[in-house]
Amino acid sequence: MSTGNVSPDRKHKTLILGVLLAAVGCAALGAAWWISPAVAEDTPSDASGTKLVVLWTSGDPFVAERMAFMYTLASKKNKWWDEVTLVVWGPSAKLLSESKDLQDYVKRMQEAGVDVQACIVCANMYGVTDKLRELGITVRGMGKPLTDMLQSGWTLLSV
Repeated sequence: MSTGNVSPDRKHKTLILGVLLAAVGCAALGAAWWISPAVAEDTPSDASGTKLVVLWTSGDPFVAERMAFMYTLASKKNKWWDEVTLVVWGPSAKLLSESKDLQDYVKRMQEAGVDVQACIVCANMYGVTDKLRELGITVRGMGKPLTDMLQSGWTLLSV
């Protein structure tokens, strides 16, 4: 095949493929940067008008500590988002009511300005409504408030 006689259509497809590969490479580098422990944690984002709701549904304490809580707290402290809300939903309500370590972590999030809310239906099913309220968590029906957040442009992270 001669390289001098490449059709315009083939050049166009090659260009598109090159752009896609470059985008994937940038995404991979971005992911590596985000995961790297050497990243400066006190550098605020230039984003403005952004709102994040973290929907925490997992009953796994490692998911809570190493993903949901870590990112939620860092997001608020580093001002990556203007508003950050953690919603406790499902098995996470029971886990939170039983774990002093997770309760302490939630307290740190609240002190940093994270709004923590919980689904009352879930909390009632697990018999932990009073315990969650003792932790300073707003316990209420969450279907409509979560829907309102999503429909008004909040970014959802579900874990």
